[in-house]
Amino acid sequence: MEEVYQFLKACGTYYLATMEGEQPRVRPFGTVDLFNGQLTIQTGRKKEVAQQMLRSPKVELCAFDGERWLRLAATAVEVREVAAQAHMLDAYPNLRAMYAPGDGNTIIFALTDATATFSSFTEASRTVTF
Repeated sequence: MEEVYQFLKACGTYYLATMEGEQPRVRPFGTVDLFNGQLTIQTGRKKEVAQQMLRSPKVELCAFDGERWLRLAATAVEVREVAAQAHMLDAYPNLRAMYAPGDGNTIIFALTDATATFSSFTEASRTVTF
């Protein structure tokens, strides 16, 4: 999990896919954190992406660092602890203009039951699970 976290932090932007009915939806994301031994992401509860994950928690994300890419399939599980929100916002203080711990809008998801595959054009793919 630490390797996945470090890769996503280094990339800065990754692309998160959710489902809306039978239609996949993909958008750029940038938040990632480790909280209480879980890989977490953050968004606004009012956003469609949050509602999609609450309805259908299977997600995938993809990131590319210029040489390697990561594909991660996981289940997004809401983390209800306000401490998780504070931890994330401490890591991304620029988001405090839009979000605050306990504001009813900030939502944290842990990525559980995860399968992460690191790939490149020059090396064999490698998969880790957590």
